Amino acid sequence: MSKEKKITPYKESTLNKKQQVEQMFDTISENYDGLNRVISLGTDVKWRKKVVAMVKAKNPNSILDIATGTGDLAITFAATVPAKKIVGLDLSDGMLSVARKKVAGTQLNDKVTFIQGDSEALPFKDNSFEVVTVSFGIRNFENLEIGLSEILRVLTPNGLFVILETSVPEKTPFKQGYHFYSGKILPLIGRLFSKDKVAYRYLSESASVFPHGEQLNNILSKIGFIDVKSKPQTFGVATIYTATKQ
Repeated sequence: MSKEKKITPYKESTLNKKQQVEQMFDTISENYDGLNRVISLGTDVKWRKKVVAMVKAKNPNSILDIATGTGDLAITFAATVPAKKIVGLDLSDGMLSVARKKVAGTQLNDKVTFIQGDSEALPFKDNSFEVVTVSFGIRNFENLEIGLSEILRVLTPNGLFVILETSVPEKTPFKQGYHFYSGKILPLIGRLFSKDKVAYRYLSESASVFPHGEQLNNILSKIGFIDVKSKPQTFGVATIYTATKQ
């Protein structure tokens, strides 16, 4: 865990990781969606569909999407799950402004609320949400265990917690291919198309050192989650984790 905490977007900055992440996502918010599609070769859409199916099967009344970014997952929930309360929370006001534009003037505007907030100090009462999701955001937490403890606190008993996050393939040749793509191609795409030249280097580096698979399963269990499971996706370049609360 100590190794993971050293990875920050701006190595010379005096800001803490949380402040740097907020600044980075504010900067790249306008072209984030398009770049995501290019970088993941469109597979991130398929992974999110699996998360939506899991949530839909739960038929919850309340959903919290943490690190909602430009709101894709929360908006999909609003369109497909008949929950009374759907909230998308993010540190970055720039990302949230993109999310709000997506639903402005549509019938989904009244179904989903976007709020700026800190995942490590969630502005909700205990047992507030039947489902909590985090999609490609958990590795940006400054303190992973505090963030996970907060999620456990606001999740209802028997509620569903779903994480979708990048991971590192274990098997040859996918492992080598992943390191080449994430280490060389991804930062190059980011440099060519993003206003923030270091953002995609950070996203690549943070993914390579973040605990995944059994490591993350063990951290979730240590925090107090039960029935923890992980399902690698697309040769292991991403993983969907599920857990619940006693």
